[in-house]
Amino acid sequence: MSDTRTDFTKGSILGKLIPFMIPILGALVLQAAYGAVDLLVVGRFGTTEGLSAVSTGSQVLNLVTFVITQFAMGITVLIARYIGEKRQSDIGALIAGSIVAFAIISAVLFVVIISFAGPISRLMQAPKEALQLTTSYVRICGAGIFFIVAYNLLAAIFRGLGDSRSPLVFVAVACVVNIVGDLVLVAGFRLDAAGAAIATVLAQAVSVVLAVLLLFKRNLPFKVTKKDFHINAHCKRALKIGLPLALQECLTQLSFLALCAFVNKLGLEASSGYGVACKVVNFAMLVPSSLMQSMASFVSQNVGAGNEKRAKKSMFTGIGVGLGIGCIVFLFVFFKGDLLTGLFSPNAKVVQNGFDYLRGFAPETIVTAVLFSMIGYFNGHDKTVWVMIQGVVQTLFVRLPLAYIMSIQPNASLTMIGLAAPISTAVGIVLNVSFYLWYNRGERKE
Repeated sequence: MSDTRTDFTKGSILGKLIPFMIPILGALVLQAAYGAVDLLVVGRFGTTEGLSAVSTGSQVLNLVTFVITQFAMGITVLIARYIGEKRQSDIGALIAGSIVAFAIISAVLFVVIISFAGPISRLMQAPKEALQLTTSYVRICGAGIFFIVAYNLLAAIFRGLGDSRSPLVFVAVACVVNIVGDLVLVAGFRLDAAGAAIATVLAQAVSVVLAVLLLFKRNLPFKVTKKDFHINAHCKRALKIGLPLALQECLTQLSFLALCAFVNKLGLEASSGYGVACKVVNFAMLVPSSLMQSMASFVSQNVGAGNEKRAKKSMFTGIGVGLGIGCIVFLFVFFKGDLLTGLFSPNAKVVQNGFDYLRGFAPETIVTAVLFSMIGYFNGHDKTVWVMIQGVVQTLFVRLPLAYIMSIQPNASLTMIGLAAPISTAVGIVLNVSFYLWYNRGERKE
């Protein structure tokens, strides 16, 4: 590994942050493309029921994927910390122990999702016409959960090592596999939502195989031995960092599932429109998400090196970058959202429902830039319990109640339902600014 490229403690912050962030952003774009391509192909070559099934089922899959990603963040943060502290020899034990822990998590998720695919789909209040297809989609994706978990673990390891480019490579290959799989299974064999699910699992499997091959070919600054493969102290420390993030993300995603259930009550076209809008939202949130992931590695390495001043400058740099891009995305989503939703469905009512939701959601593209950069800063400081607390407050006391109240109005508006997201994020910013001032109070007194 090149010291100049992966050493975040020296040189221009913007000059190091942007090159590290761009591959993460690219990988997130391609990950989002998985679900988007599924929806796009099913929308064009499948049925409206299939479109609703992919829409609802992918919400369940997103919950699992995002929770695992946040759980693995503990590994990224700790690897970066060890590098900053010049303790590379401990990384091997951390990785080996994490493999054992995440294998256990995969097994549990496999049993739960396969066994309860039907009840999960009903809990999501999937429209009756799409219930069977939704169940099939969830069950097939659950069968491939080992690949989903393995991919996120490997990506976390690469990013902790300061390498954000390799995950981009194997996700790019997987995305191509997914596109080909969708076209063959959905457009060709007319397997509808089930075909989209099979293609997604196959793509994840390819990405994992490629990631393992790339990892073994690297000249790593540590060794992994057989005796390290147990739940060791390093692994426990990483899990302790990641667990609050996973719990917070779980609640956030559950709020989105509840929101999906609220919208599903409004009918098949509203359900499909919301699903289409969510794919656009996934893309709109990629820059803030990539900033948050980059910030965690960047800040953690500087904290390990004892350079707190640079860690703070990194956060403000991230906020500036995010706000600039967020304003551009806001204008496009708010004024031209119908063009984006129209890519996924030829149904005019589905397109309009999606656009209605996006108009309410649009301010989120701006405020999230601030929130996610601050969360990345706190993650890099191991303040993940706080990140969980502020996330719980946003989810349980702001986003969910607002969305529910809006959904039960006589003339329920998807625009007003969508507005619950930026309002809850604004509350989150207030909470995080307050915590930041409290956390740094000692430095101001000096």
